[in-house]
Order: sequence, then structure tokens, then C-alpha cells
Amino acid sequence: MTDVVLAAVLGVLGGIVLTVLLLLARRLARGAADLGSDAEQAALRALHHASLAAPHLRGGLSTPEVVKAARHLRVLLGSAAVAIVGDDEAVAFDGASDGLESSAVRIAERVRASGRRQVFPASGEDLLGGVGAPILVDGRVIGVVVAFAAPVRAALVRAAEEVADWCAAQVELGGLDASRTQLAEAELRSLRAQISPHFIYNALTAIASFILTDPARARELVLEFADFTRYSFRRQGEFTTLAEELGSIHSYLELERARFGERLRVTLQIAPETLATVIPFLSVQPLVENAVRHGLEPGEGGGEIRISSRDDGTHTEITVEDDGIGMDPEGLRAVLTAGDDGLHVGLRNVDTRLRQLYGTDGGLVVETNTGAGTLVRMRVPKSQPLNDPDND
Repeated sequence: MTDVVLAAVLGVLGGIVLTVLLLLARRLARGAADLGSDAEQAALRALHHASLAAPHLRGGLSTPEVVKAARHLRVLLGSAAVAIVGDDEAVAFDGASDGLESSAVRIAERVRASGRRQVFPASGEDLLGGVGAPILVDGRVIGVVVAFAAPVRAALVRAAEEVADWCAAQVELGGLDASRTQLAEAELRSLRAQISPHFIYNALTAIASFILTDPARARELVLEFADFTRYSFRRQGEFTTLAEELGSIHSYLELERARFGERLRVTLQIAPETLATVIPFLSVQPLVENAVRHGLEPGEGGGEIRISSRDDGTHTEITVEDDGIGMDPEGLRAVLTAGDDGLHVGLRNVDTRLRQLYGTDGGLVVETNTGAGTLVRMRVPKSQPLNDPDND
């Protein structure tokens, strides 16, 4: 199972748990009597504490946040004390101590050595018994959940094992979130690397050509170049708005017009209600650059680029179309799947990111043929969060 599929599955499971929580909470708000049974109330409490513990486990078992998770897990298990012992023997402990932290470390060592849960009944010296269950990720014990009680009943042993498995799932989910963030950053770096060598050289050459003949125009182009690079190389923000992306596209096209002159024509048909749509950062701009670089630039007569957006109910549909040289559909399919041609990096990058964010059906739709131009369409859900970008 790929990371993307696993993340989707975990996301669905998380949505189911959240739905159950909301339904039970709504019933609780109407009065305890509506819950119907002690079992329902117990289920609500268990889900509530599990949901509160989850965020504190996503960063791994060596962060200070794990102590907050231990607090909720102790209530969840109904035990006198709970310890989460990490790989480095860091102990996140909650409950009556009385020297139990050192006991937790000894139990964790036995669990790691065996790779299985261990039960230690209460004795004359130890008023509380303990059960240790391994937190397994990829077959490796990354930590141990230790619960203390007197006596240690079979139900607590089973519950400790289930909680340890649940902790492992949270740690894995946190790892997927981190990998996804790193992948998104790497993909943006790839796009920025693509922008740097080709476009920047042409833009600076165009600006230089106006310095003596039209200094005012040269100054305008320098400002457009500054705006374009400031937006493209901003340090934070996985998302932006369509309005902000179109502002950067305007700067890009002004710089390209300095090269193409009248051979580059641009038509915009933007529905005003779509301007606030949250879109992935650098998702439309690469499509426009692809249209110029691979659609119009190879032809002697230039051509027209049409950028449009419309409200499509739950989505905003954005299209970038050119009347350039087009491309063989089979060749395009190979570009998007194999990705080894060294060209169309932006197109492939945007398609990959859209599929990661919105599922396999959320990628680009491309209509093209040799000599018939190219139309690229993307559909973005209108309800999604907007990261606060650092535009400095």
C-alpha cells in the first residue's frame, strides 16, 4: 500500500471516528438520559480521550507533548498510572508515582527484549502490578505503554495492547503527515528550480534590451520581475488564492510580452466569485508557463493564451488554453506517467500534487493533439484551509 493510499485510508477512518464523536456529543448535549445505556456513555468517554491524546503522539514518542497523551491514556485505561517509554528510555508518566517510573523502565526493557507484552502482578514490594505492551512500527518496538493497577486484570492487559497498537497508528500517521509536508516542499523546490534557469535568463535579457531604448519600460519590467520572483520564491504556504496566483501570472506574462511583443496575446475570463478560491501554491502559473514555453514559443507566429475560471457548484474550474503546436496525446500520457523526458516538469508536478491532495480523480485533464493547441483543466474544491503565507 502506498503512502498516499495509506494516508487516504487513515483519513477515512479518522473521519468515521470524528463522525461518531459528533453524534454522541450531540446526544450528550440533549441530556445523559438520551445516551440510552452505560455502554454508550463509556464509548463516548473512550473516544473523547482517544481524540484528545492523538495530536500529542503525532510528533513521535520523544517530544514533551507525549506527557499530555499519557494523561488521557490513563483515564482511557482506568489505571492508577500510565507510562509511555520511548526508544531513548524517555518516560512520559501520569498518575501516582511512588517510584513507578523506574519500574516502567524495567518493564519496558523486558518488553523490548521479548517483543511481546509482559505482565507483572503486584507483589509484597510492589503494591501495584504492571502490564507493558509494545508500540510496533514496521515490526520494530519504538516504545512501550505501561499501565499500573492493583490487581492487573485480563481486561487491562487486552486494553493495554489495543492502546499500544493505537499509539503506533498515531505515530505512523504523524510520519505520513511529515513525509507529505517534505514531499510538497521538495516539489515546490523542483518547480522553482525549473523557473530559475530558463525564465529568469530570458526575463533579464528582455529587461536589458529596454534599458537604453526605453528606460521607463525597463523600470516597469524590473518591478514585474521583482513581484514575480517574490511570489514564486516565498518561503511558506502550501496554498494561496486564485487572485494571488493570477497576480503573479500577470507579472510573468508582462515579462514574456517584452520578448514576444504582439505575437503573444492573452485573454482572461475570470468569474469574480472564484477569485477567493484557495488553490495549491504554484498550480496555475506553471500551466501558463508550459503553454508559453511548449505551446507558443516553438512556433514562429506566437499565438494566444486563454485563462478562465468559473464556479462549478462545489468546485472552481480553471482552464489554461493555447492555440500553439499541441502535442501527441500518447506522448503527453508518457510525460505524465513516466516523467523521464526532462520536459513539461511543471505540468507533471502540478498533476502529481493535485492527485495527492484531491485523490486520483483530482488531477489535470488535458486535451491536445499535434497542431491543435492544448487545453489544461483543473477542478479545485471550494472548501479547504488556507495556510498563512510568509510573503516576505
